[in-house]
Amino acid sequence: ILGKSELLSDVRSRLWFTYRKKFSPIGGTGPSSDTGWGCMLRCGQMILAQALVCRHLGREWRWVAEGTQPVEYQRILHCFLDRKDSCYSIHQMAQMGVGEGKSVGEWYGPNTVAQVLKKLALFDDWNSLAVYVSMDNTVVIEDISKCLGQRQAPCPLSHFHATSQHPLDWRPLLLLIPLRMGINDINPVYIQALKECFKMPQSCGVLGGKPNLAYYFIGFVDDELIYLDPHTTQLAVDSETGSTVDDQSYHCQRNPRRMKITSLDPSVALGFFCKSEEDFDSWCNLVQQEILKKRNLRMFELVEKHPSHWPPFITPTKPEVQTTGAGGSAALNLTQTLNLSAGYSVANL
Repeated sequence: ILGKSELLSDVRSRLWFTYRKKFSPIGGTGPSSDTGWGCMLRCGQMILAQALVCRHLGREWRWVAEGTQPVEYQRILHCFLDRKDSCYSIHQMAQMGVGEGKSVGEWYGPNTVAQVLKKLALFDDWNSLAVYVSMDNTVVIEDISKCLGQRQAPCPLSHFHATSQHPLDWRPLLLLIPLRMGINDINPVYIQALKECFKMPQSCGVLGGKPNLAYYFIGFVDDELIYLDPHTTQLAVDSETGSTVDDQSYHCQRNPRRMKITSLDPSVALGFFCKSEEDFDSWCNLVQQEILKKRNLRMFELVEKHPSHWPPFITPTKPEVQTTGAGGSAALNLTQTLNLSAGYSVANL
């Protein structure tokens, strides 16, 4: 549970990515602004940036305006600048989305942006991040071990711990779980499970929103979700590689926005970051206790083995790269949300 000042500090410390204008045209001939179409891409940048902040700076790190920031912070920020050579720029994300069937300038849903992040992370040698995107509402531990490049599958769920018979080469892991929690509206049976996900120390937020309006959800208060809103158009920040970025416009310094949980579009993607194998072990146990054992209608499944009726799991590898202008492919790079309890009141926010 966070007090009001702690809550505001937490929100201000998150990297806030919004629409930008007057950046170099995407693909050389494409749009120079993402206003009206890039909101889910910006939310994808935010959930990934939160994972990277927790990986390098820790969940308790706080941003101070006008303060001196760590070198790692500046390096993280450079990954997201609106430049064609930044690993997770709007340019790279939009062009990588072509491979997911999305034209540059087309609106994305949560699953598509999750797939784009998974591919772009393969080019990010600095963070060495493994991104796993679940399929059919099911997280498969065996597939995660392959995604991490491990030599053998993890132990059973009941005792998922490193042992001398279980040598794992762990890499920081971002789990993205695309879900549909209803048909046209969120099914109320999932609301408590969604709250439990926000309270997990590994949570790094949720991608979702309303039809064609994407938000980055970071916590809840009572029956309202707290979110960062990318629907503000700012000038692109021009910064040379390796230079210090003027970061004032990358932090939301106003009160966070709130939305009734019942207004949430049922299509979302949950995000969890596990820096260590112990983090993942703990997350598995929490999911079993809070999501699987307590719910009649499960939000998602967690299984040990790859389902036999599924097609084989394909370990992610760098996509073949071919730049063909605005319509081409990309040219290529904690964690805890607010842990707000349902009884927490921020009436004055």
